[in-house]
This record gives sequence, C-alpha cells and structure tokens, in this order.
Amino acid sequence: MNNFTYYNPVKIAFGSGSIAQVADLIPSDVAVMILYGGGSIKKNGVYDQVVSALKNHRCVEFSGIEANPTYETLMQAVEKARAENIGYLLAVGGGSVLDGTKFVAAAIPYKGDAWDIPMSQAKIDSAVPLGAVLTLSATGSEMNCFSVVSHKEKKLKKGWANEKVYPQFSVLDPKVTYSLPDRQVLNGVVDPFVHVTEQYLTYPSQAMVQDNFSEGVLRTLIHYGPRALSEKENYEVRSNLMWAASNALNGLIGSGVPQDWATHMIGHELTVLYGLDHAQTLAVVLPSLLRYKVDKKEEKLAQFAEAVWNIKDGSPREKALGAIDRTEQFFRDVGVKTKLSEYSVAQDAPQVVASRLDSAALGEHRDIKRDDIEAILKMAF
Repeated sequence: MNNFTYYNPVKIAFGSGSIAQVADLIPSDVAVMILYGGGSIKKNGVYDQVVSALKNHRCVEFSGIEANPTYETLMQAVEKARAENIGYLLAVGGGSVLDGTKFVAAAIPYKGDAWDIPMSQAKIDSAVPLGAVLTLSATGSEMNCFSVVSHKEKKLKKGWANEKVYPQFSVLDPKVTYSLPDRQVLNGVVDPFVHVTEQYLTYPSQAMVQDNFSEGVLRTLIHYGPRALSEKENYEVRSNLMWAASNALNGLIGSGVPQDWATHMIGHELTVLYGLDHAQTLAVVLPSLLRYKVDKKEEKLAQFAEAVWNIKDGSPREKALGAIDRTEQFFRDVGVKTKLSEYSVAQDAPQVVASRLDSAALGEHRDIKRDDIEAILKMAF
C-alpha cells in the first residue's frame, strides 16, 4: 500500500425527511444562493422543502445549470452572487449542479480569469462555503472536492479539485430519486460503477481494505442496479444505490492505491464533441479499454472476476476476459449502450478524439498515448 493522507470533512445527513435539516446546517446570518438546474425540483417537491427549511434565511436563486455545467452559465451565477453579497451557496440537484456550484464558490472571490481554475488548476486562496441537497445519485460530487466544467466556446471539458470546495454538508434523501427519468437512474448505476473500477482495476498494491471496500460497492451496484427501474419506489434499492455512489468517489477506496482515470478522460472528449451523457461514454470506453490493457490489468481483473462476478474456473486470463464480458453485459442489462455505433457518432471519432489528446499519457502506468486511444475507440465501435 502506498503512503497517503486521507481527509474528508463533509457532514452527511442521510434518510427520508432529511432536507429539513438544512435550516440548522446553514448559518442564519448569511445570504444564501440556491443553485439548481432545469426546474425539476419544482415538480418533485424538493424545491418546496428547501424553501420551507430556509424560510428564516435571505435567499437568492440561480437556475439553468446544464447537465454538463458550462463556464458561460456559471459565470452568470458568479456575477449575481457578487452583486447580492452572497455568503453561502446551496446546490440542489445532481452532480452537474454540485460541480457547477463548486466552481462558483471558487470563482466568486477569484481575482483573475476564473477559467484558469479548471484549465490550469489555478491556486485558490478562498471559496464561498457551500452545501448540497442531492437529487440524483451518480457522481459522488456530494462527498468530494472534485468538479468538472465545460467551456462551450472553446469546446473543452476540464476536471479540477481543491479542498476549499468540499461541501460543508450534503443532504441525501433517497425518496427524492423516485421521480427521476429512467435515463438518469441508469446513468446513476454506471457512473459510480466506473468510478470504482478506475481506482480498483489497476495492479495489486496489497491494499486489502480498499480492495474489499471497492468489491463491496461493486456488488451493491450489481445487486440493486437492475431493480432501480422495476422497483422505482423501493426505499431499500434507492438508499443503497445512493450511498454506494457517495462511497465510490469520496476518496476512501482510492487512498494508497494506483488509479487509472483514462476511461474518464477519453469519455469527457466524447461528451464535448458528440453530446453523449457522461455515463454513456464510460459504458462505451471501459470494456474496450480493459480488453486493450488486459495484459497489464490481468491480475486485478482476475481478482475482480472471482470477488465480484463469482467466476471461479479458468486461467487468470480467462477469468479476466470473462469479467470484462460480464461488466459489458451488466451495462447493457441496466439499459446503457456499450458501442459507439449505437450512438450518432461520426466514423472518424477515434481519430478526432485521439488528436485532441495528442500529448496525453493516461492510465495508472501513464502509457496510454494517442495511438492507444485511437485503437481503444476503434474497438468500441
């Protein structure tokens, strides 16, 4: 196991009716900006619960944060927050709203061009405190300091991280996910699954706690994921999926172990160029990437096969390939496509994406280069 420092200050309020706790989690003497997306929170009752909880606070609203939050939209929130002297931000939504709110929190006091924050990991001296009310479990953004922001004009999608934008708290009420569209529910199974594999399917590092935790989260997603649509108001299903997503990317399973993240980096380009959902890109890229890198990932893939998929027979290579096949079939079983040819993606996508990652050195060994990216995406067609 590698040396590591683990830090996670996020307070979690989990369970039915927990939105009411927002009243006590935000100081009463600061102006609050409530940030959300397209307005679904006004249809499912979440908005009313939040407003009721904050009835004694001065509140300002900002709506319209996109599924892939853009710099252009978020800067409008920054300007409004500065004008209103906002002292606290409350993200109400899924991972995109949370990611966008983290950017707003850092950009409000930032003196230079705020795009430098995601583009070049600019130093942040301070950030406006923020909290979250989660309405969609997928990204784990409610329990980490990571954020991904897109620049529409530049056609860029950049991830960044800073400890100053950890949410001070996150409220997780599984019941608010009952009314989600099927597509978002399915994305909420695939996204955390791949978050775990990016930290787990690398090479052995003698980190038994992290491995066991990773395998447990994966088994939870496999057990409950297919039931999410057929049992839409099953509290057991939704609560386990919600908590699995948080634990997939709160830093714990990634502590002291090598990490990959090539699937995410390639997937970001597919989202920017062709408009695929984030989770859709992950389901397309991961199986092909694992097959392409099976030689170097064989030992962990064989472990994955036994511990998660219960594949006991065969050689390590046979188990590894069997686990990849089962993973791809799982994505399809929960309703997410796994081939680029199943989407409206140009035939030259492998070359285009690879050219945009021309100087890349991805993966746990930093050995996935331009030609490898092109080959992986050709396998994914």
